[in-house]
Order: sequence, then structure tokens, then C-alpha cells
Amino acid sequence: MRALRIAALLFLLVVPALGQTYTIQQYLNIKSASSPSMSPDGREVAYLSNATGTTQVWATLISSPKPVQLTNYEDNISFVKWLGDGSGMVFGKAKGGDENTQFYWMDKFGGRVKALTNSPSVRHNIGAFSADGRYIYYASNKRDRNYFDIYSMDLDSGIEKMLLKQNGNNSVAAVNTDGSKLIISRDGVELSLDNNLYLLDTKTGKEQLLTPHKGSTQYGGVRFLPDGKSLVLGSDEGREFFTLANIRLKNAANSGDWSDANRELRFIDGIVNDVSGITMSDSPSTIAYATNREGFSELWLQPIETDGKPLVTFFTGRPQKIALPGQGVIGGMTFDRAQTKLAFSFSSPKSSGEIWVYDLETKSLKQITRSDQAGIDPKSFVAPELIKYKSFDGLEIPAWYYPPQGVEYLKLKNQPYRSFAFSKVVGAAGAQRLSSFKVPVIVSVHGGPESQSRPGFNPLFQYYLSRGYAVLDLNVRGSTGYGKTYTHLDDVEKREDSVKDLAYSVEWLKTKGGADPKKVAVMGGSYGGYMTMAAITLYPDLWAAAVASVAITNWETFLTNTSGYRRRQREVEYGRLDRDIDFLRRISPVRKIDRIKTPLFVISGRNDPRVPYTEGEQMVDALKKRGAPVQYKLYDDEGHGISKLKNRLDLYPLVADFLDKYMK
Repeated sequence: MRALRIAALLFLLVVPALGQTYTIQQYLNIKSASSPSMSPDGREVAYLSNATGTTQVWATLISSPKPVQLTNYEDNISFVKWLGDGSGMVFGKAKGGDENTQFYWMDKFGGRVKALTNSPSVRHNIGAFSADGRYIYYASNKRDRNYFDIYSMDLDSGIEKMLLKQNGNNSVAAVNTDGSKLIISRDGVELSLDNNLYLLDTKTGKEQLLTPHKGSTQYGGVRFLPDGKSLVLGSDEGREFFTLANIRLKNAANSGDWSDANRELRFIDGIVNDVSGITMSDSPSTIAYATNREGFSELWLQPIETDGKPLVTFFTGRPQKIALPGQGVIGGMTFDRAQTKLAFSFSSPKSSGEIWVYDLETKSLKQITRSDQAGIDPKSFVAPELIKYKSFDGLEIPAWYYPPQGVEYLKLKNQPYRSFAFSKVVGAAGAQRLSSFKVPVIVSVHGGPESQSRPGFNPLFQYYLSRGYAVLDLNVRGSTGYGKTYTHLDDVEKREDSVKDLAYSVEWLKTKGGADPKKVAVMGGSYGGYMTMAAITLYPDLWAAAVASVAITNWETFLTNTSGYRRRQREVEYGRLDRDIDFLRRISPVRKIDRIKTPLFVISGRNDPRVPYTEGEQMVDALKKRGAPVQYKLYDDEGHGISKLKNRLDLYPLVADFLDKYMK
């Protein structure tokens, strides 16, 4: 009888605490800003914002921010960059999510726009800009859709010139001051997360390898120093983490002869986490870089020496740590030419992305954008806690745990993760008595797999939390941010070890996360969609519902039908069709469809160049033939993910109702 009274009290007190205050339309209408580009004179910043429902270019003065919208298209803008002379900008846009980006020039007021490329079936990847604003350098698969060659374009005349023809996945990493030398990045063909840097003479077309190495190694974030004889970059060569480094091109430094350029690579000491971003101006005295400490960003300024002194004095002084607005994630760092200001985007679990500017002279930080929060009180947003649980082999798996709105996690002595308790409602003592109350949980797994779930802002998470769900956001083996060894623990034949990590998260939820074991859902997109499909075939009894977006369901058809240039990139991670076909067939979820017991919601975009929509339809068709519970949404104007507001407003209420149907 006492237990019944407690249960009744819990129902009366907890339901209002978890009651839905805001609509899903409000959560989906929360706006954000990202990808800033500073004008050369440091007066203005251009950036991307989804304020209109698609991502468009906006700009504002820094001294007195009054944002002005500069573009207004049906499709999303993928990047914007000020030209070095300050005369205008270049931006990129694809159609319907097909990722075949075309380039456009725009004056600084947004009044005039000129198409620079017009090949709708060709993908263009922006690389670098000349300091004088006259040339852009980029990669394109115009010659052969399976490969990316290197091009330059004179923006005045519109004349395009092929600088490198090579059957590989090439991209422009950096250009020197006079445009005579480029640094080209080329993906490896045998290992995942592996690339090389090449020095390309744009006049002769001759290239020289700069980064001979063994094993999977990454090089990125490359910039020339003004003398043209040194590079700043990041690399994980011979180490676990991607770290700030300098390459001195010895022959070029000594004689100016680039015919046999080799290198010396020196790492900056003291960085123990991945460097997640590097930027500097054309005439730098300081490098800005961000580090990734278990998902949280830290921002640093590192003084440098650029006058040709010996290499050992290149990095001068200790790096300065810049205080951020809170614990969250930064991106898109950019300096003005005089290096007086640094702009970047910042988001956190309780703040959608905004643009901030740090003044290096006054050492002050200023928020430039204030995006519409759709009438939602930011105090209602839930921040996660970083937890770690042990998987089948004892490996610790990091994850972000979000309790539902209105719920506090009671940390009992010596049992910090014992169970949920509604201490806001009934107090700590009452919460201990009510600790047997269990909550429905959504387990989310990211795509990639070479990616990382980080504590930025996720409006869908916040909506699910407002409806009384908890969310566990995983970083299973194969994720980045935890060292090279961890990232490669799921390669090829180890693929399903990561699915075991996903399954073992449920044990943590049941024993320490306050989960109702009969109300745990799994959700993911892209590779996370594969993980979702694999989870409900390998561990069918664990899940009450599943939502898979742009998901791989059949490794054989996926690798056969994905874009040609992506096939080689993906085969080094997943397995090759000509060598590992039996294995790929064996681990394909569609071949284990008879094991599925879980109600499934499948989402696809018809223009997806990565995971063709036919992947999802294979699973849907097979489940319908069995009479299994499956729901399907296909969007004709989307690609690899559902990004347009009108489609999101259509889709996610259906997803929420689907979860409620099987979880509550």
C-alpha cells in the first residue's frame, strides 16, 4: 500500500515536471550561425545562418552588429569566403542535396552575383584563395567523376586552368604568396584516415612528396608562412593525437631549388589532445588553434617566429589559452589580415551556434550574432554529463548522457550513477525512495564512423528531452578524438565490435542510467544508420524502436552504387568489393532481416550521393513483405540528411509520434 502511495505521488509530481512546454515546431525553428569569414580590414564578418529555413550568407559590422542577409536561395550555401582585396566574396551552393557544389562571386553588399562554375553534374571542392583576391584554387571531378584534379580560376576573366591531372582524391591544402606553389593533399588508397602532402609547382606542373610515412597518418590545416619556405600544419605522424607542427622545406630554404624538396617536421610540445582547427593571417605573428579535450573545445594563441631564424625557435613563448563563453565546441576560426581580431563559431548544449570575435589588442571577447530561439527559454535546455562504460572486452566507451527535462541525477555516495531521482520535485530524501522510477531512453550513434559526438547544440535532442526521454549519445570504438588506436579499432573485419559497444550501452543504462529496459530506442544517420540497422539485427531483443536515416543496409550495393570517388575512400575503411565481398555480405543488415523484431522508421533523400536512397528502400520493402512494423519517408529535394526546414517540420513530428507509440 505504501508503495502504491509513493507511485501515485510520483505520477502526480513527475508528470508536470516533464510536461511538454514547447512544440517541436519551436525547437526546429531555433536558429544558429556558423562558418565566419573576416573581411581583410577586420571591420566586417560574413557567416552562414539558417534564419530563413535554409543556410544562407549573412554579414554584419563587428563594431555595431546589425546582421544583413546577402543571399536567399532554396538550397543551402555550403561556404562563404571574403576575397583578399575586400572587393567581394565567393560562396558555394549545390542543388537539392546532391553535393555538386558550384561557385559564385558576390559583391560585398550582396547586390551582384556571378556564377563562376556551371556544371551541375560536377562537384567542386574549394581549396585556397590568393592573397590579392584574384584567384581561387580548387579540386573538381570534371574530367572523370571518380577522381579530383586541381584547378585555378582567374576571377576577373573566369578562365579556368587545370594545374594537376591525377587519378586520385586530390584537394588544395594551401597556396603560397605569389601562387607559384600549392600544397596538395591526396588520400591514401590502402589505409583509412591516411593522406600525403605534395608540393606542386603551378608553372611546371611538377609535384614533390613532402610526407613519406608508414602506417595510417593524417596531415591537415596547412598554411604557408610568408617566406614560402615553411609550413604550419597539424599531423599525427608517429603519435596518437593530431598535433600542431611545422615543416621546414630544406632545399627551398637553402637554395630556392624546389626540384628535390624534402622536409623537417617538428611538433609543438605540450599538446595532449587532438588539434581540431588551425588558422593564421597572411602575415602572421600568432597561430590560433583549437584542441579537443574529450569533446570540449579549448582555444589557444601561439606566438611564432617568421624571420628565417633556426627551426628550433619557430614557436616562441607559451601558448595563451582564451576563455570561451562556456563548455562547448568552436569552429570556423578566421583572422583579419592585420591579425587584430579572431572570429569563430561557438555552440554548447544550452546555446545554438553563434559568432564570436576575440580582440587580440584589448583581449576581449564579443558575441556578434544572437540567433532567434523561437520563444524557448534557454534555461530549459539540458546539458549532458560525460560518462564511460565498459564494453565486451573491457574497453571504456565514452558517451554523453542527457537526463530528461525536469530531472536531476541523484549522486549518492559511492554510487554516482545509480539511478535517476526527481530531486527537483520531491527533494533528495524523497528521490532516494523513488529511485526505482525508470525513464525511456534514446541511444544515438553518430555517422562517420570517423567522427565524434561532441557537446554542441542539438535541437532534436532537446525536444526529445522535453518529452520525457533521456538521451545517450555514444562514441563507440572507431570514433575520432580519443587517439589513433581507438579510431582504428573497428576497421574492416572488426566492424561489428562497434555494434557490440552499442549493445553494451544498454547494460549501463539499465544498471546505472535509470532506464526502463523495455523502453530503449536506437537512432542514427549515415554510418550511424548502419549501426542502427545492425543493432536491431544482431541484438533484436534490446530495442523498443529504431530510427535510421540515410542508412547503409547492404554493403555490397552501397559500395557499388555510391559515388565513384567515395567508393575508394570507403573501401579502405569498410572492406573492398573485390577482396572482402563474403565478409561484406555477411555483415549486411538486409541479409539478417528475419531477426528484426523492432519497429523501424527509415528516412532517405532521393539525391543522396553518398548512401543511395535505394539502401533504405531495400530494408523497407523486405520488412513490408514480412508484415513487420516499418515507416518510411523519402524526400525528393534532399540528399545525405534532411536539412530544409519545411522537410524537417514535416518529418520530425512523425518521428516523435513513432517513438511515443512504441516507447510510452
